[in-house]
Order: sequence, then structure tokens, then C-alpha cells
Amino acid sequence: MNNYIAIMAGGIGSRFWPSSTELNPKQFLDILGIGKSLIRLTFERCLLIVPVENILIVTNKNYRTLVKEHLPELPENNILCEPSMNNTAPCIAYTALRIESINPNAVFAVLPSDHVIMKETIYIDKLNQAFKFAKDNNAIVTLGIQPTRPDTGYGYIEVPITESDESIYKVTSFKEKPTKRIAQSYLDSGNFYWNAGMFIWSVKTLLDSFRENSSSILNILEEDKSKFGTSEEQAYIDEVYPKTENISVDYAILEKAQNVYTIPSDIGWSDLGTWGSLHTYLEKDDNRNIIQANISHIENVHNTLVRAQKERIVVIKGLDNYIVVDEPGALLIYPKDKEQEIKSIVKSLSKKKSN
Repeated sequence: MNNYIAIMAGGIGSRFWPSSTELNPKQFLDILGIGKSLIRLTFERCLLIVPVENILIVTNKNYRTLVKEHLPELPENNILCEPSMNNTAPCIAYTALRIESINPNAVFAVLPSDHVIMKETIYIDKLNQAFKFAKDNNAIVTLGIQPTRPDTGYGYIEVPITESDESIYKVTSFKEKPTKRIAQSYLDSGNFYWNAGMFIWSVKTLLDSFRENSSSILNILEEDKSKFGTSEEQAYIDEVYPKTENISVDYAILEKAQNVYTIPSDIGWSDLGTWGSLHTYLEKDDNRNIIQANISHIENVHNTLVRAQKERIVVIKGLDNYIVVDEPGALLIYPKDKEQEIKSIVKSLSKKKSN
């Protein structure tokens, strides 16, 4: 009963535009086409590890209603609402202070709401191992994913080079998103793992680490600790939270702490960060296409993802390596190998709209 899980669900997911929008972001979408949103799938995995009352959702205030709609059995008080988007360090510090007010002996995991895990049984075993290690040791624990390609979109976790097959390693360093050449060297060396953003720690260990490595965030949030876990918490957070530094937990804590460990985890993981990664993940037809449309005529189309509204008839001929996404307010037709441009285009469109 001392184990808790906090699911981070405050992002916008702009790389999945136009399906993912500020009003209805990626984690609340049925991206996989299976009738369940990503946050619902994450929540159901967590129920295999801890009771529902020990699951917290940390999200933006604007998404409170969406969380309640997708997770109706979650106690309403377990939805923590950020009044501003200040990145993951303030978000996690706030979560730790709320959990401390409930159970000072708690150990909790921080998990993204929009990732896919194929090997659930192994995943649960790895998380339980991490919970036990974090309970028994003054340790910050991460799940490290074995890299399968020289990906430049992830941070990397470095562990010592060793011949032994350990189940947990002390982390040597965290590396930011590398160039292709450096990523290839990480892959070749065999002692680097992808940082999947899954962390496990005791409340005490984490708060001590904040005090040592990023004290300004706690100083702001702890101005009046008596408010946590009370009816006055939201008003208090609305007042103090926006004053915290906008910084990731990687920069604020992980890169500075000396007590970070990683558990290598072959769990069938994908962060589904882009349309391209979704295309890689899902099963494809003989022409390597994924067609999420009710009625379609697809001719001479290869290596392409098509996603359309149920009522839309889709006719496409002569496309190769494209993303086609049809939504009520927007249509995207874009080369898959240039999809990293989509995020900046969405920002540009947003500025034009506001002007």
C-alpha cells in the first residue's frame, strides 16, 4: 500500500497534429485504432500494479474534464491540475509533496500517459523490481530501453561497461539527444539505453534530491505545506506553481544526482512520438500502408499512413512515404521523412490564427 503511480498527462502532443490539438491532445486519442485512448491503456496497466486510489493523474487544468471522462473510476481528488506548463521538474515536485501529505513512506513511479508497452508481464516485473529497490535504497531508479537504432530523438543513459549481466546498473551519466554519428557510437558501444521517462523513487529520496540539486522549486512549492491534501490545495497551487522554474526533471535532478540507477527493460516500448513512429509500430498491409478509414480506394500508394474521419470517403493514388490525416478542422498531407517539421509549422499556424 506504500506504492503509488503518477501518470503525467499534461502535454499537447503537437507532432500528432491535426488529430492532437491543444483542446484534445494525443493522450486522450485512440491513436492505435483499438477503441481505447492512450491514457486509458496506461491507466489499465497501472491497475495491475497498485490499487486505483494509489494512482494519480497530473495534468493541465484544461484537461481535468477529459481525465474524468476517460478514467471515470479514478477518485476526483487524484487529479492534480497544473495551472501552467512549467515542464516536468515542478510537476514531479508537486506530485511528491501531494503524496507526502498522504503517506510520507510512499514510493512512487512517474510514468508517461502516452507510451505503448507490448510486453506487459515483463513491464510489471520490472516496475515491481524498481519499487523494491527504491524502497530499500536511497536510489532514483529509471527503466532503460535497449536501443534498436541510432535515434536522435531520445536522451541516453550510460552505464559502466561490464561483462556481467546485471539486473540493475548505477548510471554513469545522462546524455542529451545526440547527433546521428554520436547515437551510432552509443549503439555500437552496447552500454547505453534510451531514457524512456519512467522513474521510480521514494518520496523522501526525491524531495532530498530536489533540496540538494534544485532547491528553488521546492522553496516555492513548500511555502505553505499545510495546503497539500486539503480543499485549499488547488487555489494555493494556482498561486505558487507559475513562479517555479520551467525545467525538466532530467536537467534539475537526474544529471546532477549521484544515486541514479537503471534497470534494462525489454518491454516492447514505443513512445509513439510522431506519425512516423506510429507507422513503424502498427501492422501494415502488403504495400506497407496503414489505412485508418472506413471507405477508401487506395491505388499505387506505398509506405503511407492514412487516417480519416469515419464519414469521409478517401481516394488516393500515387503516394509514397506520406502521412495523410483528415480531421474536421484540418487536413495534413506531408512527406513522412520530413515530419519533424510539423511541430514548428503548427506553432506558426497558431501565431497566424492568434493574429
